[in-house]
Amino acid sequence: MTSLPPPPHGSPPGTDSPPERGSSRPSQASPRDTGFLAKGIANAVRGALIGLVELIPGVSGGTVALVLGIYDRLIVSAHHLLHGISRSVRHGTMTRRARRARSGVVSPFASVEWSLILPLAVGMFVALFTLARPLHTFVETQPVISSALFLGMVTASLLVPLTMARDAVPPGRNPSGIARIGAPAVVVVVAAAAFLLLGLPTLAVGQPSGWVIVLSGAAAVCALALPGLSGSFVLLTLGLYEPTLEAVSSRDMGYLALFMAGAVLGLVSVVQLLTYLLRVHRRAVLLVATGLILGSLRALWPWQDGSALLAPHPDEWVGALLAFAAGAGVVLLLWRADRRRSAAGTAGHGAPLDPGGAGMPPRGDGV
Repeated sequence: MTSLPPPPHGSPPGTDSPPERGSSRPSQASPRDTGFLAKGIANAVRGALIGLVELIPGVSGGTVALVLGIYDRLIVSAHHLLHGISRSVRHGTMTRRARRARSGVVSPFASVEWSLILPLAVGMFVALFTLARPLHTFVETQPVISSALFLGMVTASLLVPLTMARDAVPPGRNPSGIARIGAPAVVVVVAAAAFLLLGLPTLAVGQPSGWVIVLSGAAAVCALALPGLSGSFVLLTLGLYEPTLEAVSSRDMGYLALFMAGAVLGLVSVVQLLTYLLRVHRRAVLLVATGLILGSLRALWPWQDGSALLAPHPDEWVGALLAFAAGAGVVLLLWRADRRRSAAGTAGHGAPLDPGGAGMPPRGDGV
């Protein structure tokens, strides 16, 4: 009885031999490539959601990033990105000997999660430039309803910094005495100051000057680092919400260039400072933010005459009340979803990463 020839080297018995060289076989996308594409699309959708809410005064893009579970990664990547840009600028001014000495140091850009940052940025810009025009039309044609809607959103969003300030207190350490009185006092004093400042007579904003646009861009981008504070709300408080929305919808490149210059300035300077303060004096910063939001609600009151607050109009208060409830309900749902996600993350994986500390634990609780 003749024995069967042994199978080819490396092929187990009973399996087909590999195809001969030159034979064609339809190529298939690897699971890794498919997963990478799916993650990119998902992050682009997340970016579109953040871009959408950044157009609305009252819902913070940082809050939505928290709800979506990407805020920690976003802050850490932004920290490394800004560090890399700053280091590249310094590296360009170094001598050749100094550059050779630092050639072996790992670049901060290697720590940036590009698979998150790039699709997120694309989604944000697409949402901003496609939805700005209809939102601008809504604000212009429905001033009372839009103001009431935004007022409800901002009022409900006060829960975000208040809850984060409470969570910033170390476990087993309850504030007492002056510390217990100090927290509400900070909120009340800051809120009163913001309320009074917004009541001062202001000049009508027709065509804002260049430096005002730059400063408004720097102020608005800082809201991204602080959950509960909306960049659009900052612009609305400064009286530049509608001009900026109009510039985006009409593609006013001169205005947008100045605004983006201010945003870059804010990212390089103020956001870095805010990130540091959130790590070192987290509770104090959150209490100040709560006071600012509370006092700035004055700017959203639907019935105003210049700087004077008016009583609700009899024919408009029902619709305004419904809009207020709808806006507050949306934010409360987002806030509740974030609390559930945080509780699930803490139960399953330990304490979540400190969102204000760029990957580093907080070192103090401020007030």
